[in-house]
Amino acid sequence: MPSSRSRKSYRTGSPVPPGPFRTLTPEHPDAFPLLVAFDLDYTLWDLWIDTHVSPPLRRKGDEINQLHDRRGQPLSFYPEVPSILSELKQRRIHIAAASRTSAPELAREALGMLLLSGEGDRIVQAVRYFNTMEIYPGSKLRHFKEIHRKTGIPYDQMLFFDDEHRNFEVESLGVTMQLVPSSGTDRALWAEGLGTWRKRRGIRIGEGDGGQGEGEGGRPGVAGEVQGEGEGWMGEDD
Repeated sequence: MPSSRSRKSYRTGSPVPPGPFRTLTPEHPDAFPLLVAFDLDYTLWDLWIDTHVSPPLRRKGDEINQLHDRRGQPLSFYPEVPSILSELKQRRIHIAAASRTSAPELAREALGMLLLSGEGDRIVQAVRYFNTMEIYPGSKLRHFKEIHRKTGIPYDQMLFFDDEHRNFEVESLGVTMQLVPSSGTDRALWAEGLGTWRKRRGIRIGEGDGGQGEGEGGRPGVAGEVQGEGEGWMGEDD
């Protein structure tokens, strides 16, 4: 995180692949990246956890998407983040956290304490959505090299949401980054980032019963896709 805490909300253009586009149906498995990663501060929640939050964190019973620190400072995900995480989990997309906060243990504690509404009547710990978590200070290049080493997922199959322009450095690895504006992550931004990733991969979305090319059926197996750092649910069946 920059010491100035500057936050820019502009975006860069995306290069168009030189070859022909591949047309896929909206639900084709190849129309989605294998991995989606998120920064935490001002990407999933609207604060810097190492600056604005004073432990200990508290939660009122099973209150959904709401914590407070010792001064009463609230901490919660942006409103549409839970539904995005739920969609990714249902699509069996590997979810990663990539944060350079200087308070990694507090960030992990917050993810463990935040409760979200899952399918049916289930209550889900936010941390359970994340298959891989790289939370520590330093360049995001290090974070993504570790994610790649642990999962084996190619960089060009990764889509990253982050609010700091300097973290576009990860695109040197082949990762697609979507800059997050001051309003945080929402479904419109998820669609925008997904569209950028598809464009770079030469994918167009069309109508029909199936897409052109290989890859019909289920998603290819990748390390950590089903069993990961955050697998598990809270509910009556557990």
